[in-house]
Order: sequence, then structure tokens, then C-alpha cells
Amino acid sequence: MNAALLKANCLEASLKNEDRAIFSCDDLNGIDLNHIPKHIALIPDGNRRWAHLQEFNPSKGHHAGADTVIEIVKAAKELGVKTLTFYVFSTENWNRPKEEVDALMWLLQTYLIDRRQTMLDSQIRLKTIGDLSKVTDEVYQTISETEKMTASCQSIDLVLAINYGGRDEIVRAFKKMAEDMNQGSFSSKDISESLISRYLDTTSWKDPDLLIRTSGEMRISNFLIWQLSYTEIYVEDVYWPDYTPYHLLQAIKSYQSRIRRLGK
Repeated sequence: MNAALLKANCLEASLKNEDRAIFSCDDLNGIDLNHIPKHIALIPDGNRRWAHLQEFNPSKGHHAGADTVIEIVKAAKELGVKTLTFYVFSTENWNRPKEEVDALMWLLQTYLIDRRQTMLDSQIRLKTIGDLSKVTDEVYQTISETEKMTASCQSIDLVLAINYGGRDEIVRAFKKMAEDMNQGSFSSKDISESLISRYLDTTSWKDPDLLIRTSGEMRISNFLIWQLSYTEIYVEDVYWPDYTPYHLLQAIKSYQSRIRRLGK
């Protein structure tokens, strides 16, 4: 449902059961549905600290955080957001205890399998960025199959950053550029920001309009360091498992209150 239809029907249009309206008319007071950020990047931080507060093991926090993801994707789709990029697993996360890493990979695999029908019903297209060469064959196959199954979905792109690091992405891009330049595809005189951008993992999408980070931490943690040059940043002091669509609304309200000068 696009923003114009959302506004016209005030979220009371007849919807399929799996796409019941999340927001009411009152919820949308103060929201300009014609000025919704089209690309939102998210650092869903705080799963482990949430689990610690609940006296759970870390995997319980990651499970709770995974449940939050699809809820936020549906809410963003309802508002007219076209791309959501989640920082799922960084290149540095391999340094965590092996049992936690294994649990995260298992969760990723089972989550994608369990949510395939939801993605199809809600027209959510799965895409990934990052270096997938390090994940197991089973995880890679699950990712690949889910991407293929949802390839024709058109409502919103759910981009998962897996084994992703902003610096690593740039290094990989430069290596590929060097190979192509050596093969005569272009010369050093042709190198520009736009050329570099075409070699990045995110070449299919515009740069994020808004970055949201949960847990109150004030850093970007090596996430999309090229793409965030002029992105608005919003930090929510809540752990990711407790993040709700109404937190998302507050972030968008903050975004809409700002003047994006883009360096001008």
C-alpha cells in the first residue's frame, strides 16, 4: 500500500489478514506521508543486553530481536518506505564466542526459512550485502533460495548486511576496480565517486535517508561508511527486542522535522 492510498483510506481500507493495518489515523497525526524516507538503515543493537536484563542467555535475545525485524519491516512498508537495510552480522562479529556465532547463523537460517511465506504474502523482497564467502554452505543456500523465491516481490526491499563491514566493502570494491582497470575497462582518469559507488554492495539502492540505531549507542560501527555521508541519524535509547512500530514513527517524525542541506 503506497502513501497516497494510505492517506486516502486512513488505514481503514480492507486488507488481507496478513497485512492488517498497524497504525491508526491517530497514530499518523503529525506524519507527512508524502515525505517518508525511502531508504532506512538500521543498526538493531542491544539484543544481548536485553537478554542479560531478563536473565536469559544471549541466544534468547537474538531470537527476540529476530521477531522484531519482520514487525518493523511490515510497519515500514505500510508507511511507504521502499528499502530497509539491517546490520545483521558484522565482519567483527566473528570474534564473538563460537557458540554464539553458531547460534546466530542457525537463527539466520531458520528465520529465513520460517519467514518465506510471510515475505511472499507481504511482498517483501530479500536481498543481502556483505561477503558471504565465509558463511556455511547451508546458510548460503538458504539465503540464495530465499532471494530467488522473493525476487518478484515489489513492496519493500529487506536488505540484510551479513558478514558486512564498511571498510571491508570498500576494500573489496577497490580490488574489483583494480582488476577491471588492469583489463582495460577504464583508466585511472575515469575514477570518480559515482564509479566507486557502482562497485559497492549497495549499487542497486540509493544511499539511506535515515539511519536508526537502538540501545542509545552513539556510533555507526563500520556500517555503510561510504553511503552514510549525508544520512540523517536517529538514536533510540531502547534495546532492539523492545523496539516497536511506534518508535519507528518517532524516528520518522524527527527526520521530517529536519532540513537536509546535503552539504549545500
